[in-house]
Amino acid sequence: MEKKKLAVIGGGAAGFFCAVNVARLNPALEVVIIERSAKLLSKVRISGGGRCNVTHACFDIQDMVLKYPRGKNFVKKTFHQFFTVDTIEWFASRGVQLKTEADGRMFPVSNHSQTIIDCLLKEVNSLGVDILMNRNVIKLGKQHELWKLFFSNGESFDADFVCIACGGYSKSENFTWLEEMGHSIEPPVPSLFTFNIPGNLITSLMGVSVQDVTIRIAGTKHEQKGPLLITHWGLSGPAVLRLSAWAARDLQERNYTCNVIVNWIPDFHQQSLMEQFKELRETIASNKIKHSNPFRLPQRLWEFLLTESGIPDIRWGDLSTVLQNQLAKLLTSHEFSVKGKTTYKEEFVTAGGIRLSEVDANTMRSKLHPSIFFAGEILDVDGITGGFNFQHAWTSGWIAARTIAAEIPGVTIG
Repeated sequence: MEKKKLAVIGGGAAGFFCAVNVARLNPALEVVIIERSAKLLSKVRISGGGRCNVTHACFDIQDMVLKYPRGKNFVKKTFHQFFTVDTIEWFASRGVQLKTEADGRMFPVSNHSQTIIDCLLKEVNSLGVDILMNRNVIKLGKQHELWKLFFSNGESFDADFVCIACGGYSKSENFTWLEEMGHSIEPPVPSLFTFNIPGNLITSLMGVSVQDVTIRIAGTKHEQKGPLLITHWGLSGPAVLRLSAWAARDLQERNYTCNVIVNWIPDFHQQSLMEQFKELRETIASNKIKHSNPFRLPQRLWEFLLTESGIPDIRWGDLSTVLQNQLAKLLTSHEFSVKGKTTYKEEFVTAGGIRLSEVDANTMRSKLHPSIFFAGEILDVDGITGGFNFQHAWTSGWIAARTIAAEIPGVTIG
């Protein structure tokens, strides 16, 4: 009897995870990964500065789902089947130990993404999973009981089951072949990017980072708290990336033009800061303001804010009310004009994709076509930076694998 075939479209994290788990669970299936480029696991390779941020050390589903600007209710269901602890155990059982950093991100102990790639490639080789490279799927058609995958080079491939794990598309037209199957697409927009503030003098402080700020988009409810990095083009760092993720659609509608307001010392607001200044004028009146940085801001930033406030090299006791008010405003509500965005290193993520109402979260099965499955970023699920997008990839890939492996009657699934 000829083996049933599974075609996994996409040689990234979700596709590999689906393929190797299917092959392990059900050797009666022939599994083939189909990758449109000449590279496998390219996002795994460059993630986390080449270290691969495999997942996040969060072990409470209710807390974890709060890290997903889109797809929160979907992953709330999927994580009950395969969660962070399962990811850690899966890799550990294959000799890959993960370590947790102070901010919760988890990386291989080796600090090299190649460790994750080698692990997945070893699984592919030992389980007999085939890989077809440079095959770009442009159409899926049903012929009798089989799916026919049509490639841009004129070739085709037949399969009994298809798992679509080709990652996110940045352009709506790339989804055409999926729309032709009847699926609805949430329009793609960029997520996880930094803010350009051209012409602002603060960019002269490039490389300066502040460990804890709040940053919000003026006129909206979008606000985030965390580390901020000043770059030669504008503002970056985790707080900015998270803000860009939550506000992705709003920012796209505004053509990435808006004002953002930074509180450099989020323990204070303008009024409480005025009271703090009064105390400083009394307790360290003879100290030069420039050399007594009471909020422990980076010295270059502190001196920049003093200059921007028009404060000369004077003592705290000589600080006038007018200058005090100006400094308080800059410290607690420093406004910047954002004009454009920049993709942050390797942390490129697309918001949008297959509409989640058309996919069964318990099986990853298409509700329109029972032998079609989805995994990873092709779905309208995206997380903030920190390992959350990879966790969705592992989870959805594993659920699809388990479901597909159980499709052949009489085969016991481990």
